Amino acid sequence: MVYAGVDYEAILRWAEQEADLILWDGGNNDTLFFRSDLEIVVADPHRPGHELAYYPGEVNFRRADVVIINKVDTAPPDGVKAVRRNLPCTNPRASVVEAQCRVSVAAPELIRGRRVLVVEDGPTLTHGEMPYGAGVVAARQYGAVEQVDPRPFAVGSIRGTFERFPHLDRLLPAGGLQRDAAP
Repeated sequence: MVYAGVDYEAILRWAEQEADLILWDGGNNDTLFFRSDLEIVVADPHRPGHELAYYPGEVNFRRADVVIINKVDTAPPDGVKAVRRNLPCTNPRASVVEAQCRVSVAAPELIRGRRVLVVEDGPTLTHGEMPYGAGVVAARQYGAVEQVDPRPFAVGSIRGTFERFPHLDRLLPAGGLQRDAAP
């Protein structure tokens, strides 16, 4: 059963009557407003230090009973070590689990040996400050020969996004539903 809505207390009360176990995914965008039996937080070593640099992510990192350091198979080893180093000084009681998060695609043969345009999650790249996401990882993992640079062809709000976030290179941030007219 999946519950959704804006009245979180009502959702929780309803779910408590129907379930023995409730998994609450706040997407690291909110802090818990109720007392839970177990708090699990996922940390991303592709962006080491972000677990302490952003609210409410830092609050969740500090409160967690279990911290899962995810993507250890694709993140730089120094990123994994940095997240691990941040735990003893901020949350020494948390248990730590390292997890792999293999990126998979339905048809890897369509990537291998090809030039690809990688379209990534916009918020991850912009206010999330990531220079890449899962699309770039997949392009590398499945043997793309080149990532096409969309910047010379960008117009309108996409061009503005590239101007505001110059760290974006050879990928296209998804910008939501918008239509830009060519000049």
